[in-house]
Amino acid sequence: MAAPVDSVGKHPAVRPPVNNTSFQKKTRSRLISIPGTRPSVQNGQLLVSTGVTSLDYLLGGGLAVGTVLLIEEDRYDSYSRMILKYFLAEGVVCQHKLFVASAQDNPEDILQELPSPILDDVAIPKMVEQPRLPCEPQDSLDAMKIAWRYQNLPKVQSALASSSRFGHYYDVSKTMEPEIRQAAKCHRFYLPDHPTQSSNTHSPMLESYSALLKSLEEVIHREGFDVVAPMPKSRNILRVGLHSLGSALWGDDLTCHDNPRYRHALTTFLYGLRALLRSSLSVAVVTVPSHLIQDRALMGSITRLCDNAIALESFKGSERETNPLYKDYHGLLHVHQVPHLNCLANQLPDHKDLAFKLKRKQFSIERLHLPPDLSETVSRVSRGELAGAAATTAAACGSGTSGNKHLDF
Repeated sequence: MAAPVDSVGKHPAVRPPVNNTSFQKKTRSRLISIPGTRPSVQNGQLLVSTGVTSLDYLLGGGLAVGTVLLIEEDRYDSYSRMILKYFLAEGVVCQHKLFVASAQDNPEDILQELPSPILDDVAIPKMVEQPRLPCEPQDSLDAMKIAWRYQNLPKVQSALASSSRFGHYYDVSKTMEPEIRQAAKCHRFYLPDHPTQSSNTHSPMLESYSALLKSLEEVIHREGFDVVAPMPKSRNILRVGLHSLGSALWGDDLTCHDNPRYRHALTTFLYGLRALLRSSLSVAVVTVPSHLIQDRALMGSITRLCDNAIALESFKGSERETNPLYKDYHGLLHVHQVPHLNCLANQLPDHKDLAFKLKRKQFSIERLHLPPDLSETVSRVSRGELAGAAATTAAACGSGTSGNKHLDF
């Protein structure tokens, strides 16, 4: 068939390609870039450091923004208070804003006790190799380091550390310089400065907790930490430190009675706190004197209302303080709950036996490794002596009486 006359000697028009598919190239979403934060490699959640690198490792790389970390205090509130100061000191160094609330000590006194940041070369001691005599072969030295029955066992790393650096190191023997501390913007809530009036309404939340939650909410909305608010030029993180909630100084009677009157006051507050943090660039650390709360079911409800939960068991004042097996540690650390955000399953710590110790300058968490039981030889000798004594006794009894021919030991 002949072509039409119009198209003779002309090139056909080139039509643009038509994309009839709905496929779109997947691009990586832009994450918020804030100093002192990093995205999680597991779920993409924005993380901040607690100030304790070993604790960051236990929590999956850091503390997720919008979550609550519950610290069950030790009996003398020494080490839980120290972790809280680490958390606040990390915020000062990263230029985050702080919100500190307490009913016992003035928040200004807590800020004056923040540890001083130290250099990396001081924080990470290097292993110094001892000089070896030329007459001693290396194989004989390695054989003398450990008993023969432990030679084939793998060496266990006690320290908890990640391959990537996150956070800073601090010297607890020195306090932070006033110039660094005063450069950070901190909001303070001291309960004696906020007198509360008893209301006749049957509210499940105490007036002290209600005033605290209201003050925190005002700071979040006023300073622009709310996610739904228009995004300013530079975003920042609000670190919230709440000291010793549930104590009698907050007006709560959880630690005073077996059947407290304000049974659901703290749980109601934590529920509102977590809802407030979920929609803001904020992260909170809460300490609770759990050893004074008699109702364990209620303590379980408090734990479940927080995203992370750890408990500190100090050896101070107990039998373990003088036990030579625990001479290298100051207490035990128990992980009761880890978060599962943006994922179906949470990542549990690979080691459950954990202990903490306070060195001359640093607070660290390590895997608990007790020294090997070297009493097996002594036990064999003792059993041999006991068997010899039993045989002598049996022979003496057999010569005296013919009835007892067999003795069980």
